[in-house]
Amino acid sequence: MTSKILLIYTGGTIGMNQNPLTGALEPFDFEHLLSRVPELAQFQTEIATYQFNPPIDSSDMSPKLWTELAHIIADHYNEYDGFVILHGTDTMAYTASALSFMLEGLTKPVILTGSQLPIGQLRTDGKENLITSIEIAAARRADGTAMVPEVGIYFNGHLMRGNRTTKQSADEFNAFESFNYPHLADAGVEITYHDEFIRRPSNTSLQTSVQPKDAYYQRYTRTLTPQFRLDNNVIIFSLFPGIREDLIRHIIATPNLRAIVMRTYGSGNAPQSPWLINALREGYRRGKIIINISQCLQGCVQMGRYDTGYQLQEAGVISGYDGTVEAAVTKLMYLQGKYDDPEQVRKYMRQNLCGEITV
Repeated sequence: MTSKILLIYTGGTIGMNQNPLTGALEPFDFEHLLSRVPELAQFQTEIATYQFNPPIDSSDMSPKLWTELAHIIADHYNEYDGFVILHGTDTMAYTASALSFMLEGLTKPVILTGSQLPIGQLRTDGKENLITSIEIAAARRADGTAMVPEVGIYFNGHLMRGNRTTKQSADEFNAFESFNYPHLADAGVEITYHDEFIRRPSNTSLQTSVQPKDAYYQRYTRTLTPQFRLDNNVIIFSLFPGIREDLIRHIIATPNLRAIVMRTYGSGNAPQSPWLINALREGYRRGKIIINISQCLQGCVQMGRYDTGYQLQEAGVISGYDGTVEAAVTKLMYLQGKYDDPEQVRKYMRQNLCGEITV
C-alpha cells in the first residue's frame, strides 16, 4: 500500500532565497522549493503539501501558530500516514516539544526538519534532510503500523525525539542533538531504527510475541485527541553569579505569572543566599510553579545530591529531571491550558507524559 504524507511548509532557511540587492535571505514560493528537489518524484509515496501564507521566520513562532499546526494535523489526520513539517531551526525544538504534548494519542509520525543552508544553494543540507524525513514519515512495520509513531526532529543523519532535542550549533550541519536520550534512528547507506528507544502509542513497551494480532491493533490504533489550549503565563530565567534580589522578587511577584523555569547550575544547584530561598518559597506560597532545569546540556537535576539543591526542594521547587528547557516551558503551557489548579500542574510536571523526562 502506498503511504500518503502531508508536507507542511512553515518557512525557515530551507525555503529561502538570497536577495541579490541586500544579500539577505528571504522566503520564496513553496512550489519553487519543491522544484529544487526533483528526487521527490522518485518516491513511491503520495506527497501533498500545505503552506503557511505568508511563510514565517521561526523567530516569530508562537503558541498561536503551534495551535494552528496541531489543527492542520488533526484536520488531516485520517487522510495521511505521516506528516513532515519544514521549519526554521531557531525554534524547531520548541515546536517539536509543544506538538508532542498537544497531539495526545498520536500514532503516526510527525517529523520536523529544515536546513542550515537554503535548498537552492549548491552545498545545501536541505535536500537530504527533506528526503530522509519523508522516508521516515512513510516507513511502516510489517503489520502496517508506523515505524516512528511520535514527534521527532530529523537533522544531519539523525532522528531524535522532538521533546528531547536542543539546537546546539548555528553554523554546523549537525545543528541538533538529544543529549539525554539516544537517537531514534540513524541514516547512513540504510536507515537504522533503534526500536528500543522509539515510543509506542501505549505507555507500555511492545510485546507482540505474546499478544494476538487483533489485541495489538486494539492497543496501537488510538484516536488522536489533540489539545489546542495553551497558557503561556510562564517565564525562563538563568541563575548567574551576582544575580539581583530585587529582579528575582519582581519576577516572582509578576501578576498572572503562573510558572517559572529556573535554569540552575550543575545537577540543579543554586546560591545559598537566604533571600533566594525565601523568594522561591514565597513564590510557592503564591501558587507559582517553579521548575529546576540544569544549565548543562547533558545530565540530570538531582536536588538531593547537594545541600544547595536540597534547599530548593524544601522551598517547593520541582525537579525538571533530565528534560530540556524547550520541553519544560511547552509542557507548562500545555498543562496550564488544561488545569487551573497549580497542584495538578505540579503533579503532572513530575510525570513522564510522552518521553520528555526520565523519572
